[in-house]
Parts: sequence; structure tokens; C-alpha cells
Amino acid sequence: MRRRGVYSMIRSALIICFGDSLTAGFQSPTVANPTGQETPYGQYLQDLLGGSAQVRTSGVCGELTGEMVLRFYRDVLDHKPGYVSILGGANDLGWNGAPEDVMRNLVKLYEQTFVGGGIPIPVTVPSLRIENGQESREEREWVAGHVTQRGRLNQLIREYAEAKHLAYIDLFRATVDADTNQLAARYSNDGLHLTTAGYRLFAEEAAMVLAPLLSHGGRS
Repeated sequence: MRRRGVYSMIRSALIICFGDSLTAGFQSPTVANPTGQETPYGQYLQDLLGGSAQVRTSGVCGELTGEMVLRFYRDVLDHKPGYVSILGGANDLGWNGAPEDVMRNLVKLYEQTFVGGGIPIPVTVPSLRIENGQESREEREWVAGHVTQRGRLNQLIREYAEAKHLAYIDLFRATVDADTNQLAARYSNDGLHLTTAGYRLFAEEAAMVLAPLLSHGGRS
């Protein structure tokens, strides 16, 4: 992994999980979780990493990537994190934002993390799913279109990470139903947000990326 000059500037083992409702841990109510209590994946990540790092969560439900850019200094960079996992874009795409426009905002977050002396950890956007099982042709086409847009954004995220020699979290791959290319029912009860199992899986994927970085001081 390159950018050794940047990695050598890391000031702390503080990890900030930054993003929208999927970072905040929003859940739709279920029988097992009738209040829809939030379960941020950062809490599970802290358990997995133990004392090797301090994990904080900064997620705002419904947030667009442009709004994420506006609060990034206050909520992230002012705390001088060593690593920042960044997940955003699903809300933009839901409002028919172009993947390329979303990516421009995400790149601002990645690059600002570098300037602040930390390492960005890009996260791909998960798929989505229709719940009723008897969707119309129009609903199927709608889902297919949105899955395609998410796939395009995720391709841009992967290309950026690979070009910068960054480790990234492929949340789409981890939570997708391979048969339908939609968000797996096990990991989401509303087709958009994750279940407790989904947030635990998110934390496990993040830990697999972050644990080696922590043990090597940011170097692969």
C-alpha cells in the first residue's frame, strides 16, 4: 500500500464511522425489535477491535453526501481520527442523483481525510429489495434501475480505492442475495436498512479491513 508519507502522519488509533442511517444503525421496527432501536455497527466494531482502537460513530439519518461534506470538519476532522470509514450515497441515489455527482462528494471526504492526516476507508453502498414478493413489472423495473445506479456508484468507489491503494469495505458484496442481486432478506427487514444481523456483518467486514491496518500502523 502506498502513500507512506501520509500514513506516517497518523496521530491516533481513533476510528470514526461516518455516514447516513446505515452508519447510525437505523432499524425499522420488528417483533424482535419493536421500537426500532438503533444499532450502530461502530458499537460492534469496537467489541471486535477491543483495545487496539477507539471507535466513534457519526451517522445522520436521511443525509445526502453534500450535507456530509458540510459537517465533515466539525464531526470528523476536528477529532483528528486515524481512520474514517465513509458510507454515503444511497439517499442521493434515492432522489435520482447521478452516481458521478455522488462520487465527487465522496472524493472530497476521502481527500479531506488524507489532508487531515488520516486514512479513509471507502464503503460500497448496499443493494435494496422489494418486500411484498408480488411486485408489479413497474416495481421490478424500478428496483432494477436503482440497483444499476448503486452498481455504478460502487464501481466508482472501488476504482478510486484501487487507484489510491486503499483498503475498502464492500458492503454490497457482503449483503447481496446472489440470486436476485437485491439486498438479502436476512440482513434487511425493510429492503433499505439493515437488521441487527446486517449491522453485525458490517462490523465484521470493517474489522477485517481495519485490524491489519492497526497492527501495521496504517501500512499493508
